[in-house]
Amino acid sequence: MTTAPGPRPSPRVWVLLGRGAGGNGQLRALANALGWPTEFRQLEHNALQVLPNLLLGATRATLSRRSDALEPPWPDLVLAAGRRAAPVARWIRARSGRDESGAPRRPARLVHLLQAQAPLGHFDLVVTLPQYRLPARDNVLEVTGALNAVDPASVAAAAGAWKGRFDALPRPWIAVVAGGDSSSYRFDPDTAARLGRAASAEAAGEGGSLLVSTTPRTSPAATEALASSIDAPCHFYRWRPDDPENPYLAYLALADRFIVTVDSASLPMEACATGKPVQVFEWPRRGGAPRPVTGLYRRAVELGLVKPARDFDAYHAALRARGLVTRLGDGPPHPPARPPDDLERVVARVRALLSA
Repeated sequence: MTTAPGPRPSPRVWVLLGRGAGGNGQLRALANALGWPTEFRQLEHNALQVLPNLLLGATRATLSRRSDALEPPWPDLVLAAGRRAAPVARWIRARSGRDESGAPRRPARLVHLLQAQAPLGHFDLVVTLPQYRLPARDNVLEVTGALNAVDPASVAAAAGAWKGRFDALPRPWIAVVAGGDSSSYRFDPDTAARLGRAASAEAAGEGGSLLVSTTPRTSPAATEALASSIDAPCHFYRWRPDDPENPYLAYLALADRFIVTVDSASLPMEACATGKPVQVFEWPRRGGAPRPVTGLYRRAVELGLVKPARDFDAYHAALRARGLVTRLGDGPPHPPARPPDDLERVVARVRALLSA
């Protein structure tokens, strides 16, 4: 008599966290959606991180002593994001081909988010966005928007904690979340002041008020320019690290609609997840339109030899095409046409990868 095999154990997942809040948020959202046993490893890097990934190969030599330990038992799946994590993820897979007793086992699967600046063939799945302009491959999944998903329980708790604190402000409440300088955009004081005036005009047109927050990348000069340009009823929050009084989650819960800046991939998706209207404040990017990814340049990107300039125009065009956001100034806002389903698509691909 044969005994039917029991259910397969859930895969063991390692999530390699970096220094980017956006990438870390997407990694956490994906890990939570998968629902498998997960361990988080915080990576801290040394000076070797500046070397090209093609030269580094599979290594943990870029890690400083402040990083979390990377020791067996090895995972079945590694989730990571961005250039700095790619050599470390590949090193883990190289070590994971044997268990603690030395017996062979299936090496860890690598799922990488955003871009790796390494040969794409080294990864089982690369989940990317239109802005990164990676070449089409069987192991590359381009999604419309960032995978950020704010924990509903955290949003509900923030709503309870902040309930009544905005009641003196007239409705509708328009949340304005400002980004900052990046490789693609410069959020200077003039741009910040234009945002403040445009948001104030929106509030005045509806008899409402603004719930404004800066973010880690907003410079002090831009913060002050934004604050001084607002002439509507307003709650203004200047971002501070590890601040328990940060109202961002309360804004997500309580605001009637949102204005976010074009430099962020995460902010519009977190706002869209509320089901409320989202408008994007745009301004010209640095350096003009990026170079098309074609021919030999496409092959160089595929091999990790070059990193194409990020194309936020393509990213936000994809969001607009799906009816998720509108441009600030392009008419009255409307709720997202349908909720984003990118996270569900990625979960399905990862589950299929692990069950193969």
